[in-house]
Amino acid sequence: MGLTKAKATMIMTNSKKSVRRNGRMNAVKRNNTKKPKIATNLPGPRAKAILNKDHKFVSPSYTRSYPAVVESGKGVWVTDVDGNVFLDFSAGIGVVSTGHCHPAVVKTIREQAGKLLHMSGTDFYYPNQANLAEKLAEIVPGAKNKKVFFGNSGAEAVECAMKLARYHKRRARYIAFTGAFHGRTFGALSLTASKATQRRFFAPLLSGINHVPYAYCYRCAYNLQYPSCDVACVRHIEDVLLKKVVPAEEVAAVFVEPIQGEGGYIVPPPKFMPALRALCDKYEILLVDDEVQSGMGRTGKMFAIEHFNTKADIYCIAKGVASGLPLGACVARSGIMDWEPGSHASTFAGNPVSCAAALKTIELLENGLVENAARLGAIALARLSALKDRYEFVGDVRGKGLMIGVELVGDAITKEPVKDRRNAVVYEAFKQGLLLLGAGESTIRFIPPLVINENELHAGLQIFEGVLKKVFRAI
Repeated sequence: MGLTKAKATMIMTNSKKSVRRNGRMNAVKRNNTKKPKIATNLPGPRAKAILNKDHKFVSPSYTRSYPAVVESGKGVWVTDVDGNVFLDFSAGIGVVSTGHCHPAVVKTIREQAGKLLHMSGTDFYYPNQANLAEKLAEIVPGAKNKKVFFGNSGAEAVECAMKLARYHKRRARYIAFTGAFHGRTFGALSLTASKATQRRFFAPLLSGINHVPYAYCYRCAYNLQYPSCDVACVRHIEDVLLKKVVPAEEVAAVFVEPIQGEGGYIVPPPKFMPALRALCDKYEILLVDDEVQSGMGRTGKMFAIEHFNTKADIYCIAKGVASGLPLGACVARSGIMDWEPGSHASTFAGNPVSCAAALKTIELLENGLVENAARLGAIALARLSALKDRYEFVGDVRGKGLMIGVELVGDAITKEPVKDRRNAVVYEAFKQGLLLLGAGESTIRFIPPLVINENELHAGLQIFEGVLKKVFRAI
């Protein structure tokens, strides 16, 4: 039965009212979205006092990009000592994966701290260390017959992988990539090839390490195009390095970041990791996957290597694994982690409080945060990619999940890096209440806590675009 004219008119009128009402509600909701709040000059008076003390007593080797003196944090927000509120798109350099002071993590830490702070897993046993090792063996790609060595950081996880690869293979050499960052201890630093300043005056470093170009398609070292290049960066390892420089039977392992972090948030093409895996298999070389920055849900999968349908022999894990507490892990197949007692150890590693925090972190990641990283990462990548069409100084936008890099250039054709402008963008964003970090020579990284919601994401991206226009207005 058809509607009468009067009833149809009434429905249309009510529908329009509903649309207007919902529009007003959505507008109010958008207007009520929390925003950064900068109430003082930066740095503020209390911050200046801390900075003066810091400059007097703390090592000058630390790399501070701007004078953020943080006192507290919750979720994706941090407050400095003067009460200024910032939106944190750095996540403590990718560490606070579940956000600042996630209540479930804090509760777990408090409960564990009341029972056992330390016992040393090197010489004793306690449940959390065994339970976490079991969980990591389950979630790390590959069969579950794995073993875990615990450390306190990403660098320690890498050092363990270096020693383990050498011990298992009885080979002395390693291959790593330019742009790589694997840590600052002597072994890890020897693999690192991100910035010369990180290595300056520390020579001689560990011998037997050869670096080759990474799969940086935006700035291909071979001036080729993917996929017609046939993954030349992997072919170079076999055709040049292994045939003319380094005997393959002397190489213990290839160390690789499935997405380069410090080097510029570089996402390799789809065929790179499988080709590297095939090369390692051919010459019986171990493939070590450094997931310190890209792992633990950051890329929308638990580990970045999963995007490439590839498995490694050894995995290095840290940063986001324990939501801010110091913890690293080296995970390998049981057949590889075959060293004898006393071969490697660490007094504080696998601390019961850190292990408890890690177990709770993984639970939160598995129950929604990895999916959130994938969903919001796609939104962020689309919005940031649109900037390339509007601004010629946005050279490249790349990433997976909530691990995104925006590379800034002086010219779209020459791709001239603009480090000073990149740094100016980072500092101006700080002044406007958005915490960002650089990466590589001319890239800005976006790594917010994985608890971020869509409104917070858009708030940060809006600030970022405004800062870009302000810094590059002379171009």
